[in-house]
Amino acid sequence: MRNCEIAGWGTTLPERVVRFGDAVRYRVEDDVSHLDMLAGAARRALGHAGLSVDDVDLVLGASAAGIQPIPCTAALVWERLTRAGHAAAFDVNSTCTSFVTALDVASRYLDDGEYGTVLIVAGDVGSRFLNPGQQESYELFSDAAVAVVLQRPEAGGGGVVSSLQQTWPAHAHDTEIRGGLSHSPAQRYAEADPADYLFDMDGRRALLAMMRVLPEFFTRFLERARLSHDDIALWIPHQASAALGPMLDRIGVPADRRVDEVAAFGNMVSASVPFMLVRSLESGRIRRGDTVVLCGTAAGLTANALALRI
Repeated sequence: MRNCEIAGWGTTLPERVVRFGDAVRYRVEDDVSHLDMLAGAARRALGHAGLSVDDVDLVLGASAAGIQPIPCTAALVWERLTRAGHAAAFDVNSTCTSFVTALDVASRYLDDGEYGTVLIVAGDVGSRFLNPGQQESYELFSDAAVAVVLQRPEAGGGGVVSSLQQTWPAHAHDTEIRGGLSHSPAQRYAEADPADYLFDMDGRRALLAMMRVLPEFFTRFLERARLSHDDIALWIPHQASAALGPMLDRIGVPADRRVDEVAAFGNMVSASVPFMLVRSLESGRIRRGDTVVLCGTAAGLTANALALRI
């Protein structure tokens, strides 16, 4: 096990609520920026942990769509928190499962003794990339930000039991935003297709691919982690869509040991997994000593799973 523990957390959830039938979605106000949300969550996380910016050794940005191409989102968040500090800052991106990947990376640094305190900031304003013409995705996403402080425990404690990530490149274009960066730089903006700058998803193709690859992936993950379903107190998956329940049924996750709040919160992109982790900690649904699985699928097509001892 790679020893690390959660020392604090903070969230930012927009006040504006949009309803689509029984589904509730949270959408950022026009005068609030992505950076505002991330920096706010980071301040709350440090306050909850009883730490200051001087205690942070590493900042990991874990947003699916960053603030700007250069510098990295982690550096921009860090600038909001301090103009000094000794921390390193860089981004980790596996789109919707970026937090899971960042936690995996952070646990390795902490276990190696490279750093003592890591601040992970995740979150997206997906509503600003949505295409009203694609009802499936337009009514699915919510905006949110989450920050988590991880530290190396002095002795024993929890940590990452095991992790597994895989990408199936044949499905790389099932879910994408094509515009921006080197594919469509600023000099070509006037001649670019405006649709390239909006979220585009072939939901049926992505779902069929996930249904095909996930059972074997999770079988392999549990074998690698040497865990059975009885060992896992709670599964905390990315709240991808209404297909979450049937997908978890397919891989054998008991209904009473999983988080499924798609109707109440929607798909929060990179904030989805950590937001549900924080809710589970605050509600007492998981406690110290429990083993939880953070998991999900993401554009790529990527699958991600990490077993965490709280």
